[in-house]
Amino acid sequence: MDRFPNAANVDFHSPLDLSKAATAVLDAEGRVCGWGPSARRLLGHPAEDVLGRPAARLLAGSTEQRLSALCAAHKPRSTVLDLRCQDGRTLRAAVTFSPLAHQDGAATVVVAADLAELRGWEAQLAMLQGLATESSVGLTIFDTDFHVVWGNVSTDLELAGVAQYVGLHASALFPEGEFISRHHPPDEDQVMEQVLKTGEPILGMHYRGRAPADPGREHVWSCSYYRLVDARGEPLGLFEESLDITEQYRAQERLSLLVRAGKRIGASLDVRRTAAELADVAVPQLADEVLVDLPPAVIEGRQPATGSAPGHSLLRMHGRTPEEFRTTPVSYPPSSLQALSLATSRPLVGDTTSEAAGEGAGGRGAAARPCCLFVPLLARDAVLGLATFRRDTNPDPFGPEEQTLAVELAERAAVGIDNARRYTSQHSAALVLQRSLLPQHLPEQSAVEVAYRYLPADSRVGVGGDWFDLIPLSGARVGLTVGDVVGHGVHAAATMGRLRATVRTLALLDLDPAELLTRLDGLVAQDSEPHADDGLGDEALGVTCLYAIYDPVSGRCVWASAGHPPPIVADASGSVALSALAPGPPLGLGSLPYENVELNLSDGSVVAFFTDGVVEDRRTDIDSGIDRLAHVLTWQRCPLEELCDRALSTLPPGPQADDATLLLIRTRRLGGDRVADLELPPDPAMVAHARTDTERQLESWGLSELSFTAELVVSELVTNSIRYATGPVMLRLIRDRSLLCEVSDNAHTAPHLRRARRDDEGGRGLFLVAQVSQRWGTRYTASGKTIWAELAIP
Repeated sequence: MDRFPNAANVDFHSPLDLSKAATAVLDAEGRVCGWGPSARRLLGHPAEDVLGRPAARLLAGSTEQRLSALCAAHKPRSTVLDLRCQDGRTLRAAVTFSPLAHQDGAATVVVAADLAELRGWEAQLAMLQGLATESSVGLTIFDTDFHVVWGNVSTDLELAGVAQYVGLHASALFPEGEFISRHHPPDEDQVMEQVLKTGEPILGMHYRGRAPADPGREHVWSCSYYRLVDARGEPLGLFEESLDITEQYRAQERLSLLVRAGKRIGASLDVRRTAAELADVAVPQLADEVLVDLPPAVIEGRQPATGSAPGHSLLRMHGRTPEEFRTTPVSYPPSSLQALSLATSRPLVGDTTSEAAGEGAGGRGAAARPCCLFVPLLARDAVLGLATFRRDTNPDPFGPEEQTLAVELAERAAVGIDNARRYTSQHSAALVLQRSLLPQHLPEQSAVEVAYRYLPADSRVGVGGDWFDLIPLSGARVGLTVGDVVGHGVHAAATMGRLRATVRTLALLDLDPAELLTRLDGLVAQDSEPHADDGLGDEALGVTCLYAIYDPVSGRCVWASAGHPPPIVADASGSVALSALAPGPPLGLGSLPYENVELNLSDGSVVAFFTDGVVEDRRTDIDSGIDRLAHVLTWQRCPLEELCDRALSTLPPGPQADDATLLLIRTRRLGGDRVADLELPPDPAMVAHARTDTERQLESWGLSELSFTAELVVSELVTNSIRYATGPVMLRLIRDRSLLCEVSDNAHTAPHLRRARRDDEGGRGLFLVAQVSQRWGTRYTASGKTIWAELAIP
């Protein structure tokens, strides 16, 4: 299908051309003596109606005198006449009278055409003349061998004279030019061959090059190519139409660059990466190279000095990825353009870089540079550094629009760098806070051997809320806890620290795990209420926690979970067991009660407490992670430190999306040679028996020097139990890192320490116990209570 179906109707012959115009011949008396077919087509009169008759009858109105004058003229005359058509219409026509002289007399040839058609044809001629002499669109004609035939005035101006190129091949016009459109053949010869062969025009090709009339500046043209054919349809050559769209193209490029900058610059929250993002966006479209110089304070996340330009001790960024980053010190002399740009907070253009800056960059600045644009990085009224846009291969200077574009890119980069600086500062503060809130070391205990690993999340994610702890309890027991606060940042770290301290406080009350989690759940729920304004309520809505108590005397381990993965246990034989009890709800929901799980652990069992970062990530589910950790525990005879390393080495490679916390314990049992139990009936006479047995047991342990103190403590504790209890009293002595004295009974009331008055007969026993022991306390059991005291072993 033709692109322009009415193109065949376009005719550039004049309406007064003898092949188209109405023609007639008048004799000397003004009678019609010749009447052509074209005259009949124009006016409708057949030849028999007009031949031999006065031509004046064909005129509308009384113009006979005028007709006679035109016929009597001795040279061609043109005028406008109103002609009468056969159907009665009046046709205004352009008429030319040309006298003829022959031997029989005078005659006149009359040529007429519709005046409106003639005016249209004249407009077409004016248009063609305008395209040739006034149009800003370049028009060039090539023959079938692609040699220049003709060019209009616009082409003449671009080529600094088209005449010198006539007869030359098209490639001679712009020898270094190139097509930058990618949807057509990239070579000009191929484009012209395709149009000449197929007759299909190619429109809107973007061509980049340097015009001979302006060789110092790169231009972009929109070019279209059409085939020229003669009246028989044979190709005559090609017709090229070109329009200089340099400004529009550059404006579009600037717009697309800004769009790309909005997506790329500042998305990483990393100071070094943001500097590289600015270079990635600006090169090569705006500059051949971009250097970003920042003070160390900004790179480290600190606030830059206000009111002074950082012209000294800057670090120049190199590399495009964090792995390739390296920094080079650089400073600017006070007289340099860089220092002036920083001091005035204005962009400056120069043709060289300063010597000092060049030395800092490894000596590259010793040679002159064609063009450099220095733009200060400004954000929140602070100068963060300097961006240098440098052109080496492109000699075009930075124009006003390009300077504006560079300033806009620098502003975006400055905001991104400042955001990254603030994030780095907050992340560092959160990391310091988190590290200070986590235990710096776990105390050595006779009950367990301990190893742990804490792997923080990737810095882009932020500091998490994992915590772990080992809490020494009475009776040589230990409390073990692992927890996780959903979210990242300072709030998560602060919530973690508060909950860890709360767990430690509740644990020292000797609460069992389920009771401890119930009380902790109530505190979290209270902080999560809408009126809580401490800023931590939202973080606390996603808190999981596991708390366990291990007793090395009985080998009994009791634990309860609030939405946290249960521990994995590997016994001394290497057999791994998973808990069948599902965890309770996370803290703060208050929906279901928490339940205790009891396990009897053999000596040398390994128990793994962990957060979900150890067993779960975006690529694997939690079940696969638990199986992976359980497999590592089958090597439970290995040292715990080695087991920790093995467990973390199985994590998928790449950045961690969440903190990973692993706490491993290997259980120990206190044998019968370190524990002595004595059951006493509720008889006051048994107090002396308890003192005697205590003295005898301490002598067997080689602790006779503690006999007096221990007998005093045992005497007071047993006396209180016999006085207030109704059943038998149990005395237990444990030789551990200290001497532990425990007295248990079936009473649920705890004694209180008080200062006895001078006339009181009692009330001094617990006071004496508190004075001679390291620490003492009471814990409740299912059958009553236990009062205990610890004595230091000299």
